[in-house]
Order: sequence, then structure tokens, then C-alpha cells
Amino acid sequence: MADIVSTQLTRIHTKTAQVGIIGLGYVGLPLARALSRAGFRVLGFDVDAAKVTKLNAGLSYIKQIPDDAIRDMRDAGFAATDRFDRLGEVDAILICVPTPLTDSREPDLRYVINSAHAIAAQLKPGQLVVLESTTYPTTTRKDVLPVLEATGLRAGVDFFLAFSPEREDPGNVGHSVHNIPKVVGGLDEASGDLATALYSAIVPQVVRVSTPEVAEACKILENTYRAVNIALVNELKVLYDRMGIDVWEVIDAAKTKPFGFQAFYPGPGLGGHCIPIDPFYLSWVARQYGLTTRFIELAGEVNTAMPAYVISKIGDALNDAGRAIRGSRVAILGMAYKKDVDDPRESPGFELMDLLLKKGAIVTYHDPHIPSLPKMRHWPHLQMESSDLTAEYLAEQDCVLLATDHSAFDYEFIVGASRLVVDTRNATKTVSNGREKIIRA
Repeated sequence: MADIVSTQLTRIHTKTAQVGIIGLGYVGLPLARALSRAGFRVLGFDVDAAKVTKLNAGLSYIKQIPDDAIRDMRDAGFAATDRFDRLGEVDAILICVPTPLTDSREPDLRYVINSAHAIAAQLKPGQLVVLESTTYPTTTRKDVLPVLEATGLRAGVDFFLAFSPEREDPGNVGHSVHNIPKVVGGLDEASGDLATALYSAIVPQVVRVSTPEVAEACKILENTYRAVNIALVNELKVLYDRMGIDVWEVIDAAKTKPFGFQAFYPGPGLGGHCIPIDPFYLSWVARQYGLTTRFIELAGEVNTAMPAYVISKIGDALNDAGRAIRGSRVAILGMAYKKDVDDPRESPGFELMDLLLKKGAIVTYHDPHIPSLPKMRHWPHLQMESSDLTAEYLAEQDCVLLATDHSAFDYEFIVGASRLVVDTRNATKTVSNGREKIIRA
């Protein structure tokens, strides 16, 4: 074993190791870019043949990674493929596939397990396998490991296994894989050594922990912390609104305290691939141990109620204007889950649109980053093209709903051209004219 580990460490240190990445989405593609920039040959795997074709043509499908970055990667030896029988060509395999929830809010590990089976079919001595997909503690040991060891190869002897949670923050150039510390938990000492060596080539700091379970639990803690605190301010938003107090002003005041407080902000609902999903992975596994995670369940209850709260505010605002939701024209500005990204995953905009349509509203949207709505798992019926954001378009609307606070939006223009604006992000806080048209939600 010592010879295998020494050989693989040498290949990593000399950048002669080839790295495979399964899943070329918002996590896998930036990771491929970082490894390619560091001098590794990278082979990306994805089941989506259209993505593979685009990447091999030097084209990106993620806004934060421009086409010229893909071309630079190609020049450095990067290639994409949908042929998983090529997994045997690489020295390290990083799994960056989705881990969604089922309709009953239970973990859906099919993409992780499918990846493990694909790796097992090609597994060779010396390979390092790292799971990056967010999941509940024990997944690496209890779900991935048995699939790999069914080959007859032994972890820590013939191949190596670790967990290292992704920490990608789409749209935030200051927070990407190349400048965020990386937590690594190896199944054994040798696995930890190899994973640490690989990630040390692309991140400023590797934080090595004792087991994969600690690394898995770390990621869940990070996102549960955010989910619970966002739920707190969402609940306070509803209370303070009823009391006539501006929750945004309250938060701005509170964050001047230099200790003991971190600002979190309310919104129309949770979105993205982490906060709406990951805490429920922990609550599910807690039930397997006979425990109930009450904070997580309560936070989920509060956060999932936010879209309905926004719709009620729209209804009240239209009612005050002498109109009902049914038959009213409503424009949703922003369908991405957060500002300045083209990422619609779990975006509350889809639920807001669906609720409005069910109440009989005539709904359109504009998003400079999402020209057409992709087919979403829970909202496959919402197929629509982005409308042009003109003064005429805004004037035709009975209500304009600001769901995502993109920097590209001219809020003075939007408010000035609209009859009624419902703002869920405090985006219009600096608008000077037409403030009587603005409703906070």
C-alpha cells in the first residue's frame, strides 16, 4: 500500500495525475476550472450530452464562467464526456452531483449511488474517490463505500475514499473554490493524505478533519445555521410588518453591533441548491437515530410559508387599488434564486408564479440572466420567455413583483414606470420618487 500511496502522491505533486469530475454543473465546472488552472489534466463527466458538446466546443453554460475560460481549460487538456467507461483513465474522481429531496422531503441519493456504481465498474488500484455532494453524515461510509468495495478492492489499501464538501457561492467572485478553505475527511490516513495533497494545489487552506462523518456534518451545520437564522428574520418580518416596523431598518441598526450579531435578511422564500435542502438531510438522519430536530423543522415551516405570505401582500395591495388578483397583470422581476446569477434552482420565483397563476393572475416575468424558464422538476408547466423590460411593459402591469434584486435593474426606472411595486428584497430602499407605490413584502 505504501508504494501505491507514494506513487499517487508523487503524481499529484508533479501535476501528472489526471482528475475526473462527475457532474459539470455549478459546483463541478468551477472545480474543473480551478484544477485545470493549477496544471492538472481534467476529464469531466456528465450525463447531459448537450453540456458535453458545448464544453468541448469551448462554450460555457454558466454565466460566472466565460467562454474564454472554457477555451483556456481546453488548451490545458480539459475535455468533457458522457462516456462513464472512461473513469478508469483518471487517478482521482470527484463526485459533484445533485442531492435533491424527494416530494416527502427525504434524501434522494440516486445520483450519488449511480455515480458510485459507474466508478465501481471502472475502479482500479490507486484511485482516489472524493464525494463533494452535500449529504447527511455516514453517506460516504455506509452508502458509497459498500458499492466500491463490492468490486473486491479494499478502501485504504487498493483505493482511497474521502469526503470534502463543496463551498461554491454562485455569482460571488470573492467566494469560489480557489479562495475558500476546503474541509477534507478521509476514510483512513492514506485517503486523507491523498485528498489533502490534491486540494492543497487549488485552495488557500485545507482543513483536515478526522473522519468523513465530521466533514459531512460540517457542511450540514453551515447551511442549517443559515436556514435557521433566515427563518428567524422571516418570522420577525411578518411580526414587524404587522406592528408597522421596518424590519430592514431594524437589521441595519442591529448589525452596527461589532460582536454577537450577524446580519441575515428576509426574502420571498429560500432558493439555491443548499439552504432549502441540506437541513432536511440532517433532520431525516436524526429520525433514524430516534431524535427530532425541532429547530430545523420549525425553520423549514417558516421559510416555506414565505411565498404564500408574499402573495397575501400582493392581494392586499391590489385590493387597496380596487382590484383582485384574478385578472390582474403581474410581472415578476427576477427568477434566479439570488442576485446576479443565472441559477434558477429551487428559486421561490417559480412558486410565486405558480400561486399567482392559480389565483387567476396574468403572469409574465423579466430576468436578464434567464431568457427562458428551464423545465423544473416541481414546476414543469411553467414554460415562458422573459419579457422586455420597457416602460410600456411596466405600465401595462397592475403589479410588479421584485423577487430577485439583480444589479442590472434600474429601480428608479422600474418604480417610476409602474403603478404598484411589491418589493421582497428591499431593493427599492434608495428610490427617491414614487415611494408611495412601493409595498414591502
